[in-house]
Amino acid sequence: MRTTDSPSRFPSLDLPEDLAAIAVRPGDRRYDAVRHTYTRPGSPGAVLLVRSAGDIAAALAQARAAQVPLTARSGGHGISGRSTNDGGIVVDLSRLNAVEVLDRRSGLVRVAAGARWGEVAAALAPYGLALSSGDTGDVGVGGLATAGGIGLMSRLHGLTIDHMRAAELVLADGSVVRTDAEHDPDLFWAVRGAGANFGVATAFEFQAEPVREVTVVVTVHDAAATAGFLTRWGAAVEVAPRAVTSFLTLVPGPGGRAVAQAMTVYAGTDATAVRTALAPLLSAGRVLRNQVFTTPYHQLLPAGREPQHAQQPLSVSRSGLVDHITPPAAEHITALLETAGMVQLRSVGGAVNDVPPQAMAYSHRAQNFSLMAATVPALRDGLDQRWERLHPYLNGLYPSFETRTGRRQLEDAFPGAVLDRLITLKSHYDPYHLFDNNFALPSVRSPY
Repeated sequence: MRTTDSPSRFPSLDLPEDLAAIAVRPGDRRYDAVRHTYTRPGSPGAVLLVRSAGDIAAALAQARAAQVPLTARSGGHGISGRSTNDGGIVVDLSRLNAVEVLDRRSGLVRVAAGARWGEVAAALAPYGLALSSGDTGDVGVGGLATAGGIGLMSRLHGLTIDHMRAAELVLADGSVVRTDAEHDPDLFWAVRGAGANFGVATAFEFQAEPVREVTVVVTVHDAAATAGFLTRWGAAVEVAPRAVTSFLTLVPGPGGRAVAQAMTVYAGTDATAVRTALAPLLSAGRVLRNQVFTTPYHQLLPAGREPQHAQQPLSVSRSGLVDHITPPAAEHITALLETAGMVQLRSVGGAVNDVPPQAMAYSHRAQNFSLMAATVPALRDGLDQRWERLHPYLNGLYPSFETRTGRRQLEDAFPGAVLDRLITLKSHYDPYHLFDNNFALPSVRSPY
């Protein structure tokens, strides 16, 4: 993938002295390390390594004045590719990465938006606390915490946003606000699921849960009869105890035989309970390899090294939510493997579905699975044809795993009255449409 600079493609950005001091621009030796995302090459005019809300406010004013694209990036690897741009300004939050336990007894913690979830897990571990937050330690807090947060303990503890108690943001006009259930509750509703459309989040307060060791089971199945395997695995997940959360990854194997790897986390260490809970999942298909171990939760999310941006060949991804893996749905999911390099199902349900759908902008509270399929750009059309056949069996969309941003994707992510409310709130909080790089909301006058 080409990573050399081509500054002539876009006009040079004139920056005031305070922003120039924190800018990485084309020609800077650091530029290639900050210009891209995990999946998408970018050529921004400037990446601003902000250290305060004041820096962010100045960056927003500059983007408005220069009329260039604006992108906020919390610092992690982001699958959707929407945390960079061409010719505009990227507000990089990675220097805002503090994690603080405010009240050990209640589990209240404050996490800056530029931290990575591996750092958060490590910081909370000495207190016996954790937040269910994705499955990779180098994911940035801000992106996940404003979209949803499907993690390795979701069925027991819900989504990451379900534990949010407050958020701090810089709005389009440069004002700095704190929002919670009592202060600016409309904004707090919108932040939890559609936050990228309303401001640049700088920090959050979460209610963490008491978590120490968990049991992890990594199983490789022969999934040659893929549709039947998926149906059995899905049924087993739905009836499993809430302590069980399972992520299943399918890849094409030799001779067209699919290989399935399940990573299942049991939030506890009782060996008898683990065996009883996981037996139905193990029986979904012939087991080729099986590994069982107990570990402190934070070891599942190592902070690791800097994310390797723009090196992921499977840069086209499709996202959907599934109520149940019925036999017809399983057949269509299986067909995705004809053009997808990877298909993944993440179990939700359980505590995720305890939250009323109207409680926040993320309103998908009836589904049991999140589905993602990824492929290389050359096979995009083939994947889209198969995804179109699957679409009638889907019920919604998780924005962080979708690289398209068309009208149907917007309506799948924010159905019905949710979208109507978001559009109205957008006109109040971002009348300039400055934050339109991530599932952009139309104006009030739109025919939506």
